[in-house]
Amino acid sequence: MARVTVEDCVLKIPNRFDLVLMAAQRARDISSGASLTIDRDDDKNPVVALREIADETVPLASLEEALVKGHQKLAEIDEADEEIIELMAGEEEWLKAGVAPQSPAAAVGSDEESTFGIDAAEDETEEGEAAEDEDGRGDLEIGSTEDDI
Repeated sequence: MARVTVEDCVLKIPNRFDLVLMAAQRARDISSGASLTIDRDDDKNPVVALREIADETVPLASLEEALVKGHQKLAEIDEADEEIIELMAGEEEWLKAGVAPQSPAAAVGSDEESTFGIDAAEDETEEGEAAEDEDGRGDLEIGSTEDDI
């Protein structure tokens, strides 16, 4: 790399660190198949990039924009993600209003499984009330006597 080339480039891009980044970006672009704006003359890609910058045959603004885009790590948001975000915003409104959303655990299992315990508890209370009504001993379990207590 010729010293003259670097000195010419520093006149166009005063900060040497920016110059290195932009020349490296242009050299990567050339390696990936971008068209050359000057003759190669058996020079390698970094030297060609510096010569293009020195001759101002490459727009520096677009080169800087490509450099910034290459270093950004931004995840693209799908439309489905946007819907989820909107639903989550609705949950915040519910929480402010004092209404709690349904827990996902309530939906686990079939209808028979979820009502089985309730039906059994209702049956026990009905039997207990019936036993209390018959002999007045509602405290006792079925099949037990007063001696067991």
